[in-house]
Amino acid sequence: MTREAPRQDIDESELAVSKPKEWAAGIPGVLVSLGRGLEQMGAGRTVSTLRLLNQRKGFDCPGCAWPEGQGHRSLAEFCENGAKAVAEEATRRRVDEAFFATHSVAELAERTDYWLGSQGRLTHPMVLRPGGTHYEPISWAESFELIAAELGELDSPDQAVFYTSGRTSNEAAFLYQLFVRSFGTNNLPDCSNMCHESSGSALNQTLGIGKGSVSLDDVHHADLLLIVGQNPGTNHPRMLSALEKAKRNGAKIVAVNPLPEAGLLRFKNPQNIRGVLGKGTDLADEFCQIRLGGDLALFQALGHLLLAAEEESPGTVLDGDFIREHSHGFAEYAAHVHALDWAQVEEATGLARSQIETVARMLIASERTIVCWAMGITQHRHSVATIREMVNVLLLRGMIGRPGAGVCPVRGHSNVQGDRTMGIWEKPPESFLDALEREFALPMPREHGFDTVAALQAMRGRAADDRGLVFFALGGNFVSASPDTEVTEAALRSCSLTVQVSTKLNRSHVVHGRTALILPTLGRTEVDVQHTGEQFVTVEDSMSAVHASRGRLEPASETLHSEVSIVARLARAVLGAEHSIPWEDFERDYDAIRDRIARVVPGCEDYNEKVRRPDGFVLPNPPRDSRSFPTATGRANFTANRLEVLRVPAGRLLLQTLRSHDQYNTTIYGLDDRYRGVKNARRVVFVNPADCEQLGVQDGQLVDVISEWRVGDRVEERRAAGFRVVAYPTARGCAAAYYPEANPLVPLDSVAEESNTPTSKSIVVRLEQAG
Repeated sequence: MTREAPRQDIDESELAVSKPKEWAAGIPGVLVSLGRGLEQMGAGRTVSTLRLLNQRKGFDCPGCAWPEGQGHRSLAEFCENGAKAVAEEATRRRVDEAFFATHSVAELAERTDYWLGSQGRLTHPMVLRPGGTHYEPISWAESFELIAAELGELDSPDQAVFYTSGRTSNEAAFLYQLFVRSFGTNNLPDCSNMCHESSGSALNQTLGIGKGSVSLDDVHHADLLLIVGQNPGTNHPRMLSALEKAKRNGAKIVAVNPLPEAGLLRFKNPQNIRGVLGKGTDLADEFCQIRLGGDLALFQALGHLLLAAEEESPGTVLDGDFIREHSHGFAEYAAHVHALDWAQVEEATGLARSQIETVARMLIASERTIVCWAMGITQHRHSVATIREMVNVLLLRGMIGRPGAGVCPVRGHSNVQGDRTMGIWEKPPESFLDALEREFALPMPREHGFDTVAALQAMRGRAADDRGLVFFALGGNFVSASPDTEVTEAALRSCSLTVQVSTKLNRSHVVHGRTALILPTLGRTEVDVQHTGEQFVTVEDSMSAVHASRGRLEPASETLHSEVSIVARLARAVLGAEHSIPWEDFERDYDAIRDRIARVVPGCEDYNEKVRRPDGFVLPNPPRDSRSFPTATGRANFTANRLEVLRVPAGRLLLQTLRSHDQYNTTIYGLDDRYRGVKNARRVVFVNPADCEQLGVQDGQLVDVISEWRVGDRVEERRAAGFRVVAYPTARGCAAAYYPEANPLVPLDSVAEESNTPTSKSIVVRLEQAG
């Protein structure tokens, strides 16, 4: 049994718990935003930075991918967590050569993610040589030579893995995938593999495009919004303003979630009087407190009820014209859900049939319905099937390609969708590779590469003195983002070389290969000046809108390179100065990159002209734009999906990992989860009070959390030690804990069918008195 223990720079015994909040944002959110800015940046820098955040002539938020409105924007076009993200990037704190001389890698490895991230911005390339105890300074030129030498020693390009974070700009992402494929591999795993890969898989199968089909204006004018497996108050706070506007326009909202999150209940908008002095805006008209993994059963039940209502009143419920003209597979789907077992539905969801019938009536009454979801849906074994069922329900009512209606996967990191559009994908379409070959007159590798889980499996079990592997990360914190922490760390340590392109110190810098490099890069807030002058980059938001982002702050160090510069110089070092692709031209002038994007990426024609428009442009989306569906059938596909019920043995709970409010992805801003009432701690496990009583554990008790994963006839266990029980009104039989602290409990081999996404939202666990 693997075991993960707490690190020692946080005193978890200082945990304080209060009643969970019933509303989100308000004046406390403003004060926290300003306080974090003042602490990290100082008064002047805070004002000058935040006024440019998400503005047309400023920079895109390095946090989430929720879109900005078209035209006029408010002065404070940001949320609390966006302000925290900017404060972290624009901090005046520095991690320089003296810091690494003072702190050994062994010492840093004992620190928490929170402590590491709080130290400040990286300023200089650093190397950890074989057998070394401390990172040491290294020049940029020597860094690239070292990487080129290690890659040159590989038996095959497929022995290298090139990871990407969702913060990477479109220009850097396009150049990165071009370099990797020129090198000879499609090993391009990215953070999508661990979050919304299930969305892409399901939407490509059913609608023919792996993206959402709605705009921000659609959200504002929907009649009904289903917010499923998502906590917008913490993970996408600017979404609350859109939901408030929809409510003012008469929309109904159904929240489907195991926890009663404040951001799903009521929003106090600090930008209007009602939010400052009043009670704010009630959001959820119906809260379905579903059991973890029960969403598949819920949407099958909703489809069943819609079909039954149509049978009772023919021609009044289903959109018959849409089904006949634009869909495929309706008869098979209808026969499948007609035989629905309601006992299984109630067992899987934990919901009363009467509440599901209420939601079905709301669907029937709505002429414009949107379903939104996030990782509460995508990280289960049957996630792809669940999203297909959501699409089924929308297809029954003709809710694709209709204003105010459609699918809305709410992606997390700021440019994770843009990275995929630019070709960061281990399974690229043949058409994309064909376009690259035509543009650059070079053969492109055709064999699919490693996703995140496959990359870890390939690295697992190797010895560091084997020839390979090389792991290169363009941004992110791969170790803390990945499942099965002990296995992940062993995989990275098996590499001959690990390279991290980063703005700040994180866990992945202290879990390293035989040789390790840290390459510091510019942040999105900073001015990027190249040979032809000041540059800008572009990003794509969660609704396919592409726009420019211009940094305005002086760089944290004069030695920093942009991500574009790092990739271009790496390509020249690895592929040779005489390589046919003009890497130096790309580094000198980002317009040259965008000219190539325009000729390679569908929908990006006239890219340089369109991204200079005040609001950028929106990429084409056939289902939304013309009700055309580029699927194998040429139509929107209904699907029949086997109903799964997650059954947990007696004495066990079903655990999900989630974020604290003082966190964005793996970046820990602080130790408080204000909306859930937790202060000064992160190693907590939320358990329903009735489950506490049944299991014989006390509120505040210190426990070890042990996950159980069945492999054939045996059960594998993983233990995470030292968690405090917090009695919390989550769904019965379900529990929750923060990641990355709970990542050690997620088995690497427990993945979603078809998408291969780790199942971080459905982990069978038991609780034991801490030893």
